[in-house]
Amino acid sequence: MNSAPRIQIIGVGDDGQDGLTGHARQQIEQADVLLGPANLLKRISIGPEQRLEIGTDLQQLRESLEQVGSRRAALLAVGDPLFYGIARYLTDTLGKDRFEVLPHVSSMQLAFARVKESWDDAYLTNLATQPLDRVVDTVRTAERVGLFTTEQLTPSVVAEALLDRRIDYFTVYVCENLGSPAETVTQGDLQDIKGQTFAPLNVMVLVRRRGSADRPAGHGKQRLFGNADDRFLQSRPKRGLLTPVEVRCIALAEMSLQADSTVWDVGAGSGSLAIEAASIARRGKVYAIEMDAEDYGLMVENARTFDVPSLVPVHAQAPEAFDDLPDPDAIFVGGSGRAVPGLVRQAIKRLPPQGRIVINVSSPDNLLAVQQELDAADLVPEVRMINIARGQYQLDRTRFEALNPTFLISAGR
Repeated sequence: MNSAPRIQIIGVGDDGQDGLTGHARQQIEQADVLLGPANLLKRISIGPEQRLEIGTDLQQLRESLEQVGSRRAALLAVGDPLFYGIARYLTDTLGKDRFEVLPHVSSMQLAFARVKESWDDAYLTNLATQPLDRVVDTVRTAERVGLFTTEQLTPSVVAEALLDRRIDYFTVYVCENLGSPAETVTQGDLQDIKGQTFAPLNVMVLVRRRGSADRPAGHGKQRLFGNADDRFLQSRPKRGLLTPVEVRCIALAEMSLQADSTVWDVGAGSGSLAIEAASIARRGKVYAIEMDAEDYGLMVENARTFDVPSLVPVHAQAPEAFDDLPDPDAIFVGGSGRAVPGLVRQAIKRLPPQGRIVINVSSPDNLLAVQQELDAADLVPEVRMINIARGQYQLDRTRFEALNPTFLISAGR
């Protein structure tokens, strides 16, 4: 067991020493050595004379802590050291028993308080640890966003990157020097923020304008299928596309599409799967059935962007819409409501001997109900539970963010 004394990791705000709690001040005064970035060490007049300046190099930080030995040490950090701070790295690599953490109010928390927005469901990240492209793609489908910027990735750079991807539907707040006498909050749209200069200590908050639909990225080479989710106009900013790209690819493969196939997409949403099916069935027809007026409009715009003349948008409610359609070679049914099993029952009545049906559901109840419908129609279902986790880069390692699991059921006669 490690007998070395615990190192106190102490959060410091922009108000410096004046904002420290009595307990934090006591720990600094009792320390034999004080470590921290140069800008924080300058703000603390109390405590030991011996001070070790640390930079952003994590290996150097570990070496500095090893030099402490058996002495009492206090390590200064910005805000809450466990919120995109060094405490997470240190406790993961050196062990939780080596440290005590005394957090200050995070500047992220202060920023959302200043603009009077809730942050309990916001997308929060640090541009020092995440690639800008990945952050921009996530911002696209968020309602509220909080970003720690850097000296290289300033609010102006972020605004320009968002505008380049046609993401212009956020109100922006840049909160500088929070908690200090020089505190400033600048409000505007992304075009206003682009080109402006701000203090290095800032937090960028973005709030999606009410009712704003997403816009496709419009970058990168278009694929036959498997296009990134952000290339499609979406109407569900928090959930993203109903059928994410990984599930979409498997579903299209299971449908066994040919160039002249006739396809039904039941509950097409904004059209991601139907559009890619139409890219494959260029000489056939893909009937994309959607009853929601907003989603139908977005599907029409997406089809225009992808140039898929074989797509036929159908603004109607299923299963009534089936009566006016030709028999399909392949059917895709997607959705999370109770109506899905009934739609499957009506759809397979029109399925020819060599036809294929693929259903995507998110609940075990719907999975069981769909299996029962397929069994009743003498179809043998093949079921997959799909769990996807996408890599997220944090500091010097890759972590994985899981998507909600989904069930994909495919069957043929």
